[in-house]
Amino acid sequence: MVWHLPHIHAIAATTIAGKVDILTKPRSQSDRLLRADPQVGQILWLERESGRHAGLGGVLRLATALRQGGYQRVWILHGSARYALAARLAGISERLGYGVGLQSLLLTVPVRLPPERRHAHPILRADALLDALGIARGEKEPRLALDAEADRAVAVRFATWPTPWIALGVGSSETWKQWGAARFAELTLALNQRRAGSIFIVGGSAERSLAEEILARVRDGGGTAVDAVALPLEQVAALLARCRCYIGNDTGVLNMAAALQVPAIGLFGGSAPLWHSRFIHPLLPPAGEHGMATITVSQVLEARARWSGPDVHRTLA
Repeated sequence: MVWHLPHIHAIAATTIAGKVDILTKPRSQSDRLLRADPQVGQILWLERESGRHAGLGGVLRLATALRQGGYQRVWILHGSARYALAARLAGISERLGYGVGLQSLLLTVPVRLPPERRHAHPILRADALLDALGIARGEKEPRLALDAEADRAVAVRFATWPTPWIALGVGSSETWKQWGAARFAELTLALNQRRAGSIFIVGGSAERSLAEEILARVRDGGGTAVDAVALPLEQVAALLARCRCYIGNDTGVLNMAAALQVPAIGLFGGSAPLWHSRFIHPLLPPAGEHGMATITVSQVLEARARWSGPDVHRTLA
């Protein structure tokens, strides 16, 4: 969702109201992620996996829901024909999409992605569609709007922790993207020794046990860290926006930090480095080595010094 913010905003700018509704899966948490975005209206949930929108009956139920919305135009930033079919059954008169495979038969605007873009990165596919239609993107990279209420909540909750703040993103969707509890704990202790500021352990509810292991290792090593696991997503964004830098695995939180213009050091030992934001600083294994385990704490410390600037100690008011 963060990747598509420039496209969403560009599309919203073409509407009379200046905003769009978004149909997406619940795991995106878009109701929280985008709650402060003035160009986003309603969030509609797509319950595809074993939910009410699974199977042929699910397509019909989705079409019914879209029909009730009274939509006149739909943008399908996905290659599936399923959503184009639901839009057609819903009577949406203008249907735009990538035009890949069977989807091309269900669209009303004759734009088809070139072959070299049909299986490209999602950002490149959406770029190509907007370019083909002559729609300018006002943002060169994603920009995430900050919720004022969430920002106040974070300021109060963590008021006793001195700045600068550093966020460690410990979550990962796949095991090969995970740097591991031992390394995150070692990094935290090293930052403590350098008096780098307050270290926040950030992750979702799925990372609770991992975070507990990290925090225990840090305590055993005589250090301190802040438990910021399982915060509401809008508060995660508010916390990140107050941080000097983010360090962590290749996850959605990495992309959130960059979209908030926070220097984000991404650990790319198990995935291809991202390129779409100047605030993402990829950290790769040493030459000739592979895997997250080959990225050392020393490398991370050097990267932090290079990209986040010198430590300046302040107290949060």
